[in-house]
Amino acid sequence: MRRLVIVLSLFVLVAASPERPLKQLPYTPSLDVPSMDKGVDPCVDFYQYSCGSWMVNNPIPPDQSRWSVYGKTTNENAQFLWGILEEASNPNAKRTAVQKEIGDYFAACMDEGAIEQVGAKPLKPLLDEIAAIGNAKQLATFLASEHPRTFGSGWIFGFGSDQDFGDATQVIAEAGAGGLGLPDRDYYTKTDAKSQEIRNKYVAHVANMLQLTGESADQAKQDAQSVMAIETALASASLTRVERRDPYNIYHKMKVADLQKITPSFDWSAYLTKSGLPKTDMINVTQPKFFEAVEHEVTSVPLPQWKAYLRWHAVHARAPYLSSKFVQEDFNFYRKTLRGVTAMTPRWKQCVRYVDRDLGEALGQEFVRRTFTADTKKKTVEMTRLVEKAMENEIKTLDWMSAETKGRALEKLHAIVNKVGYPDRWRDYGGLQIKRNDFYGNAIRATLFESKRDLGKIGKPVDRGEWGMTPPTVNAYYSPQMNDINFPAGVLQPPLYDPKLDDAPNYGNTGSTIGHELTHAFDDEGRQFDAKGNLKDWWTPEDAKAFEERANCVRDQYGNYTVIDDIKINSKLTAGEDIADIGGTLLAYIAWKEATADEDLKPIDGFTPDQRFFIGLAQWACSNTRPEDLRANAITDPHSPPKYRINGVVTNLPQFQKAFNCGDDAPMVNKKECKIW
Repeated sequence: MRRLVIVLSLFVLVAASPERPLKQLPYTPSLDVPSMDKGVDPCVDFYQYSCGSWMVNNPIPPDQSRWSVYGKTTNENAQFLWGILEEASNPNAKRTAVQKEIGDYFAACMDEGAIEQVGAKPLKPLLDEIAAIGNAKQLATFLASEHPRTFGSGWIFGFGSDQDFGDATQVIAEAGAGGLGLPDRDYYTKTDAKSQEIRNKYVAHVANMLQLTGESADQAKQDAQSVMAIETALASASLTRVERRDPYNIYHKMKVADLQKITPSFDWSAYLTKSGLPKTDMINVTQPKFFEAVEHEVTSVPLPQWKAYLRWHAVHARAPYLSSKFVQEDFNFYRKTLRGVTAMTPRWKQCVRYVDRDLGEALGQEFVRRTFTADTKKKTVEMTRLVEKAMENEIKTLDWMSAETKGRALEKLHAIVNKVGYPDRWRDYGGLQIKRNDFYGNAIRATLFESKRDLGKIGKPVDRGEWGMTPPTVNAYYSPQMNDINFPAGVLQPPLYDPKLDDAPNYGNTGSTIGHELTHAFDDEGRQFDAKGNLKDWWTPEDAKAFEERANCVRDQYGNYTVIDDIKINSKLTAGEDIADIGGTLLAYIAWKEATADEDLKPIDGFTPDQRFFIGLAQWACSNTRPEDLRANAITDPHSPPKYRINGVVTNLPQFQKAFNCGDDAPMVNKKECKIW
């Protein structure tokens, strides 16, 4: 299901580590001077200056679509988790309940011999269910059983829980657009030659997968065309990613009876009863026009074609848990064709990811205990306080915002909750059955466990202590409905945050991450939610207009950057991240100046303190990306490419211009500075 969470996806590059379990995380200094290309003028291309040598010396590993400092840190965290899981997977009486859960899951996942032996047999009960569907009305009861087992939006539509946009204290049911096998609706609607080529390869992939379930080649080809026709109709009725950035476009509360009127051929009473939610009366229907299209398809598409569609999504959703033939075919299209990856991800890495996905807070306990010190938490909490103080001062001194709106902005700022490292209360997985010899069953049971937990929130008060990422995750996010900023322990590791280094690169890197997430509370999307997390307009019309004028400056700037070939950044999609990058860096710089106000800062390694701040900022983003991945991200990723997440930022900061003595006509100096916060 969709979650309105604004995420900072950072990725920085260093040479790949040897693939072996790690007993401790490696130490890497966060200001990497050898990675720089000092032959480049920083005022001409600061990203190349900071990362040029790194890019040359760090090719993309064959199992990756891109490689980066964030990618390397993620990989090292995974290798450390591998060490934890190898130890936990050895049966012994000393294992704790948590260690037994994660260890047995990992052991089952790594037992490729057992997985190969059962082949496609685990799919048979589900395929039999699909075969038994006698009419369109029975779709409702089937989906009510299957949605929780896949916990996503792959089967016609998505269903789950979310905070009520109108009352952020409560959780309501939500029905959203879905039903697609390609990454985005634009893959179905774009008419260029490359998009048509991808669609043809997708149809061939669907046919290959259906053949693996036992269909004849001719039948599989016919069914694949049916799948494409249904999915194209669903895609055409779906909102674009840019349209979904406006929360008002995806908030349509209605009674179940009203939804039933939109889709009279779908038995919502049966669906909700089978889902365990017979008393649910109100649902947020994120895209009513999409459900009108669902009704049309249900009534006009013959049942055999719908069954073909369901068979495809059955095998698609479960392919990663099946034998190697399914895993390989899934890889061939989704990783090789769409992302340009040349080699399969090693089995150990896949299994680490599955444990983190399904038992993340159990695994997270073991990770935090070994890696996240009280001192690191204390220092990063203080860094967060200073960044928030900088934001408060910036709001107070804005020359384009009225006192009335400033008061509401400060109210929201002071209400933001900071979550650093890990949850205050760990999730209990006691009701989840993990079997040491049943990887497929473990994955399905874990998904069902999480889905039932999600559905169980409906009609209840929001748990504001809940996290949306696991502790080992190398990422961060802001939630406008929770009004909180979240920094897992995984992103607060060297080289991203290094307690042994001076504050300049730490504030440039981690401080800017904190500032980025904080600024999301006031970007083009986040600003529409109030201090309590409700969707509410707290801006005067004049101030809202002034904000949009400044946001358009950012959109115009980034819309001129080229992703690859003739593809430009879709700056209407990336605006929130671009605004957060610019604002967050300025806030981190101000906070760093206050943190070191009483210190006599000296140059280190030939760089002034200010230069070290900006190099620290740039080096989180050092990366290499495959062309296929760049094209895919141009459609799906709300973040600009890494190069522009650095160059696009510093061109708007006079502090950078001064630090590197850039002339007014330098490429890294904007003629028109874009500044909102």
